[in-house]
Amino acid sequence: MATKRLYPDYLFEVSWEVCNLVGGIYTVLSTKAHTLQQINKDRNIFIGPDVWKSAPSPFFTESRTLLKGWKAAAVAAGLKIRVGRWNIPGRPIVVLVDFQDMFARRNEIYASMWETYGVKSLRAYGDYDESCMFACAAAQVIEHFYRYIKGEQYKVVAHFDEWQTGMGLLYLRRAVPGIATVFTTHATSIGRSIAANGKPLYGYMAGYNGTQMAEELNMEAKHSVERQAAHFASAFTTVSEVTATECAQLLEKRPDVVTPNGFENNFVPKEELYAQKRAAARECLLKIAASLIGYRPSDDAFLLATSGRYEFKNKGIDLYVDALRRLQYRYNGKREIIAFVLVPAWVREARTDLQERMHSSTPYDYPLTDPYITHTLHNYAEDRIMNQIHYCAFGQHPDSRLKVIFLPSYLTGSDGIANRSYYDLLIGFDATAFPSYYEPWGYTPLESIAFGIPTVTTDLSGFGRWICSSGEGDMEKKGVAVLRRTDFNFEQVAEDLAGTIMWVAALDKERWIRMRHAAAATAEKAEWSRFIEYYKKAYDIALRRVAEEARQPMFAGENEEDIYTNINSL
Repeated sequence: MATKRLYPDYLFEVSWEVCNLVGGIYTVLSTKAHTLQQINKDRNIFIGPDVWKSAPSPFFTESRTLLKGWKAAAVAAGLKIRVGRWNIPGRPIVVLVDFQDMFARRNEIYASMWETYGVKSLRAYGDYDESCMFACAAAQVIEHFYRYIKGEQYKVVAHFDEWQTGMGLLYLRRAVPGIATVFTTHATSIGRSIAANGKPLYGYMAGYNGTQMAEELNMEAKHSVERQAAHFASAFTTVSEVTATECAQLLEKRPDVVTPNGFENNFVPKEELYAQKRAAARECLLKIAASLIGYRPSDDAFLLATSGRYEFKNKGIDLYVDALRRLQYRYNGKREIIAFVLVPAWVREARTDLQERMHSSTPYDYPLTDPYITHTLHNYAEDRIMNQIHYCAFGQHPDSRLKVIFLPSYLTGSDGIANRSYYDLLIGFDATAFPSYYEPWGYTPLESIAFGIPTVTTDLSGFGRWICSSGEGDMEKKGVAVLRRTDFNFEQVAEDLAGTIMWVAALDKERWIRMRHAAAATAEKAEWSRFIEYYKKAYDIALRRVAEEARQPMFAGENEEDIYTNINSL
């Protein structure tokens, strides 16, 4: 008879992206929350940084009554927090933490982390300090809550996402050994850095030493806290087999569980509303194009996009634009292709000349100056996407069958040009392409097919590998094409992507609709209702390990009094 899995009575999840839209982890948490609420309503508490402080947040609604007793005790103890709900499906409880007071004790904290865990913070720079101070403040919130509810009588799990929260896990591991900890790396910091620095990651993986490479690439502090969090967590997880191999080599720790990222179909509008939103999105995209290039493209123009974080090589943005360069010389199909790059850059403001055109009823028959971009940039001359677009010299005139448009703003609904959320724009495209080089999972192609938009990705992404795990990526049968990519075949993948785009653009409407339905059917297999089982396994492992550790000393040669004496230095 199978042993019943243990599941937490209280589950805390800590991330820099709770109520803070930065990248893909926001999507992981915000879509997973609904499923967690169905399992254990309001016993799931997300903890994020209070980047909004007293300013209104579109993601967070503060409550005066939620967890009122504990909040009063926590504030009296000196914790600076706000309690409320995340404005997403499931509306989970959120605690936002103001961590600024932690900076006064930063050196003391780093010294303790070095003495206890060997975390090397001396060469830290960038966002390391801010992340670690938030992580420790979040851990103190969990510790206080645990003591307040007399947590020894409950099964409690604290789940920490990505290196930014690793120091919080280490703090909690010492302060409250009874709390089971889970650490998820969505991408190793050193693996991402190796790839971004132009070094061949995959062909030479077996020869890399993570700590040595961290020193070489000035990533020592981030790698150190991430590595130690992975080793000291009650359970360690990552999001794909691709990254599991990377963790085993670079962090010297094989994940206990692979926890692939799911999606919730409640983000996708149904039937009639879907058609309305798709039509509105297409009209918006065509209007942006028309206002830039000086004429109205055909209503049945083929709309293509790539999107994601601005990682020029890792996300395959360079390869996407290069594939478009190849297309402009050979594509002569009936449908004009308008290819968008939806990647947030260092935006200054929306272009006023473009805004004037979009709000004007006066016809125009000439392009704007620089008809490739919708916003002004602080670093226009150094922007790699703009430089590549200009280098490729895309024709934005009526005789050109392909146009390229860069929309470099976060799509939150208030960018000044599209003024739509990412999902409300995504729904208007005919296809997407994400030819990633380094992509531990790949939310953007999954989001695309969830909205019924066929997509192209590579087998270096976790999502691409997942697609291939049930046979090759057949675009017509699955709505997903998976291109084979290595360290050294950039030219071939660019050719393959160009050919795939031409093929999809030439499909008749009936075949494209069948492919759209195939894409949506594939996405259903990646819903959180299925993938949450992997997290349940991780929580079970963590809880059982903590129960086992309770029967023996956690740290050889130390008793409980010693442990609490050390942690008091934090």
